[in-house]
Amino acid sequence: MAKTARETTFRLGDSLKIDDAAAILSGAVTALAAPPAVRKRVEQSRRCLEDLMATGATIYGVNTGFGKLSSQRIEPDALLALQENLLRSHAVGMGDFLSIGISRLALALRIASVCAGYSGVTIELVQNLIEMFNRGIAPAIPEQGSVGASGDLAPLAHMALVLIGEGRAFVVDHEARRGSARTPKESNARKARPLQGHAALRQAGLKPYRLQAKEGLSLINGTQISTAILADALVRARDLTKIADIAGAMTVEATRSSLKPFDPRILAVRPHPGQSQSAANLRLLLAERELMPSHAHCAKVQDAYSMRCMPQVHGTCRDAIEHTIGIVEREMNSATDNPLVFSDTHEVISGGNFHAQPIALASDHLAAAIADLSSVSERRVENLVNPDLSGLPGFLTPHPGLNSGMMLVQVLAAALVSENKALSFPASVDSIPTSANREDHVSMSTAAARKCRAIVANATRVLACELLCAAQGLEFLLPLRPGRGALAAYQHIRKQVSPLNRDRILHRDLETIEQVIHEGSLLTAVETVSGPLA
Repeated sequence: MAKTARETTFRLGDSLKIDDAAAILSGAVTALAAPPAVRKRVEQSRRCLEDLMATGATIYGVNTGFGKLSSQRIEPDALLALQENLLRSHAVGMGDFLSIGISRLALALRIASVCAGYSGVTIELVQNLIEMFNRGIAPAIPEQGSVGASGDLAPLAHMALVLIGEGRAFVVDHEARRGSARTPKESNARKARPLQGHAALRQAGLKPYRLQAKEGLSLINGTQISTAILADALVRARDLTKIADIAGAMTVEATRSSLKPFDPRILAVRPHPGQSQSAANLRLLLAERELMPSHAHCAKVQDAYSMRCMPQVHGTCRDAIEHTIGIVEREMNSATDNPLVFSDTHEVISGGNFHAQPIALASDHLAAAIADLSSVSERRVENLVNPDLSGLPGFLTPHPGLNSGMMLVQVLAAALVSENKALSFPASVDSIPTSANREDHVSMSTAAARKCRAIVANATRVLACELLCAAQGLEFLLPLRPGRGALAAYQHIRKQVSPLNRDRILHRDLETIEQVIHEGSLLTAVETVSGPLA
């Protein structure tokens, strides 16, 4: 990415990384640019397609119907109407709109896909799509309606309709949105009112585009909706493992648990990379601790698994995230059309790159991992609030009985964890035939990605519960100081949320901690003191 004074521009043709997806989601990337090499590929692909069309050859989706109707030949004078009809007939999505960040990312990924040079679209289409993105248009895309098989057909049709002046869209104020995607209320378009497509184009200074042969199909045959939703979940999940280590370190201190299980020699004889990273973080966060030496001669021999096995559980989640990043990055840089145009051999070949099984399985894998991250966090909350386990006052209140303290915080965490368990049922194992059984195996990738994103949101709230309880637990151990990283986390939380001396409404406290997780200030505060976490 090349930065200018006023905007960050992504050069199409460069390899998209998960950090690029994060920048688009947050509004940091406000422009796309197509260098000459990309334009050349697109033009070569289009010339190849037009040469084959001129021979009268039958080409799926160009001069035929779609799916089960592919045997229907389309007359030359109806080829352009065929593409417009495709978008209108397939735009059947329902439900809330995807967030503006996800919509913009899906648009950028679709542009990148057609710029790979295998779609057979015109350079004029590419230019119009780039202008849509650069002028802040975010198509209003309902989140329900795709089975992730012949591409994310319905949601991508809603996206593509805006190009021809139909459908609905938002027009984004780049400066207002810049950096906003980390907040929990980030640009979720469901409460805003979108413009009609033609009005959105007019506000952005654009005119409707007339689709040429194959271009409607090239815009909706792809996995970009599923991929964008999973990328959003992934971006949010990456830092969540660090937050889990921070929360866990605070809980270790509040429960006066041992640092010995994080000894690097233990991790070296079972060398999974994630668990070594998590253990290294915990050692860093707990350095210079005063609490454990003060408790050196207690009767406790071993700590609960949720403390002792933290590197193993958190580390497995880290490994799942790394695995998912690889899949998402490959998918973001793939051509997912059907048919594909190979200009080097002058062929148009039908295949199945639109099938989103890689994204579906990756979403389900990540969902299970993050659900487990929330599960172990809730168990640590129980260790904090239960006086039989913690040795602290019951439910972390100085006056148990008259006050209930953090009792319902654990109940909230339990509710969220149980919801995550239900959401963790894999969508990718449930195929349902569509299109008169022509599409007889589907991936359900969009449902899988949406569930994964919901699990990440719930897990963030569970960790907010743990951070709130751990900070309260440390109150009872003052003036002894926890490790420097755990202390920095405690101090940052205390700048936002006061100690619980008597019962009050904790809803606002939890929302505040959720906010500092999302905006990144908690992680920044800790790393400023302890150094970078893995």
